[in-house]
Amino acid sequence: MKIILNEDTANFVINDLQASQNDSIRFFVRLGGCSTVQDGFSLGLTKDTPKHPAAEIVVENHTFFIEQEDEWFFDGNDLTVSIKDGEIKYDFNENKN
Repeated sequence: MKIILNEDTANFVINDLQASQNDSIRFFVRLGGCSTVQDGFSLGLTKDTPKHPAAEIVVENHTFFIEQEDEWFFDGNDLTVSIKDGEIKYDFNENKN
């Protein structure tokens, strides 16, 4: 599993969360909403410190990560994060590794 996001998307998220230099940003599973991988669950974002990351990427001096406890949600898929019409968009793609 990996996280894919470009600098423009990272900057959008950093600004949206008002993250300080070198803050880490977590993608976490929350109850409610919808996704294409798990009914009744969706992703949220928060500033947090990695404890047991299952996936992480550093962009713009910020670590974006998913904790092992949330790995089940992705069902083996990679996470691609983008911005569409001023909103954060999540796509789940089959992990080809």
